[in-house]
Amino acid sequence: MTSTRSEARRHLDARLDGFRPLVDEPRPARGWVRAIRDALGMSGAELGSRLGVRQSTVDQLERSEANETIKLESLRRAADALDCDLVYALVPRSSLDATVQAQGRRVAARRISAVAHHMRLEDQAVDDRDAGVQLNALAAELIDRRGLWSDP
Repeated sequence: MTSTRSEARRHLDARLDGFRPLVDEPRPARGWVRAIRDALGMSGAELGSRLGVRQSTVDQLERSEANETIKLESLRRAADALDCDLVYALVPRSSLDATVQAQGRRVAARRISAVAHHMRLEDQAVDDRDAGVQLNALAAELIDRRGLWSDP
């Protein structure tokens, strides 16, 4: 199971790599629908006709996109009417594997710190090198277990 999740993360990361350069690209101020419609020289009424709605509905659709309140279904229909494809993706800020590794280390550190405190009280503290080894081992063990994300 561990290798399956790890492989799934690597596969999804590879698929999302092409989107990473687009993350910092600003969206047109008035939205993609309006920008593409203007670039095509298409009026709001013409887009409305292609969508089967009134121009006022097109105006509302473009405002909702600019305000980030548009429904995906509406955006997909507008894209179709503009002869475009809607591309929708969640692009992780770092690799999925790095995100999981970092969470595993955070959870492991919290668990180890509670035990380490009691061991120091009993004068059984481990040195920093051994503590690091224990942290890495526990993090690796926790990574593909259920509940990794239950700890805050």
